[in-house]
Amino acid sequence: MINPETMSILVVDDMKSMRLTMRKMLQNLKIGKTLRFAENGKEGLEILHSARCDMAIIDWNMPVMNGIEMLETIRNDKALRDLPVIMVTAEAERDIVSEVAETEIDGYLLKPLTLSSLDNKIKSVVEKANNPDPATKHRIKARELEENGNYDEAIEQIRIALVHKPSASRLLRQLGLLHFNIGKPDIAEKCLLKAASVNRQDAMTRARLAEYYTSKNELEKAGRYYLELMSLSTRYFDQALDLAEKLLKKGSKQLSIELFSKIIALSKKYILIREKVIEICMANNEIEFPLQLLEQSIKENPSNYDIVYKTGLVYLEIGNPEKALEYFLDVDRHVRGHEDVKFNIAKIYFADQKLLQADDYLNQILRINPKHKAAIDLRKEI
Repeated sequence: MINPETMSILVVDDMKSMRLTMRKMLQNLKIGKTLRFAENGKEGLEILHSARCDMAIIDWNMPVMNGIEMLETIRNDKALRDLPVIMVTAEAERDIVSEVAETEIDGYLLKPLTLSSLDNKIKSVVEKANNPDPATKHRIKARELEENGNYDEAIEQIRIALVHKPSASRLLRQLGLLHFNIGKPDIAEKCLLKAASVNRQDAMTRARLAEYYTSKNELEKAGRYYLELMSLSTRYFDQALDLAEKLLKKGSKQLSIELFSKIIALSKKYILIREKVIEICMANNEIEFPLQLLEQSIKENPSNYDIVYKTGLVYLEIGNPEKALEYFLDVDRHVRGHEDVKFNIAKIYFADQKLLQADDYLNQILRINPKHKAAIDLRKEI
């Protein structure tokens, strides 16, 4: 049983002022004997694994690991999964949080916080934890049965729980996963689809559906769920990137590019991701989209001459030497002694029968590297 006055509380918020405010409010309310603080979800999880906490109060919007990602991790951790969690959010996020609250969050609070709202919410969550409702009791019983391998009995317990909460996505997801365990994927799929439909923020269900459809080689269906997942969590970017490449190889260009675009837009390492996407597309003979990405990169950083050179190579590869020459000449003006760019310029001039210009660039290369075999061979042709 949790006692509000003596319990240990973890507060997770990236703003120092908010953490100090929460400390003062809890002290004024005489709630929580031990208070711990973290700046993001990652730090919060480290504390939860190293110290006993009776409740976590976490902010929705944080860097490194946000509140929803932290919540997902807690609910998937056997040691932490029953921890009462209160989510703190801005008014603009209220509708989003209220959709999640029914199944994953024990309660949520709107900013700006007041003493009365904090007091009432904590005491309400503690009361629910100490005296769980029937649906929660059956869900926990089902979990125990499942861990002992009693899948049929666990399914029955979840069905009883759903009588009390028929639209709880967490229960529907659990029912679906149990049917996978007994070899009934069709029923499992229906349960997961229903769970996804009743909770637009249920990332775990969408991840499971994406994995399921990928395993069945129904890549377009998997792709649609990964598109939804990208807006909910950053944890699935690698899987989504892998699927996007498979879709591209399969010929589903539009969906593949939608996935690539969303991953790039949402990733904090978007420059590295963008370069990887360019490589994937080029390796699979998709030229138009990586060209757009390269042009965008140049606009953002026109002095990145590696990207300028790469763009020239792409135009050369698709049979547009005039456009390629523009980029190569730009690199040559700014980067001294770039043998490869000089040789490409020489080749383009040679192909256009501009032999004097071609010979000039070949001479430049040979002054830098007298043993440049390709330049020597091309000069012999001139």
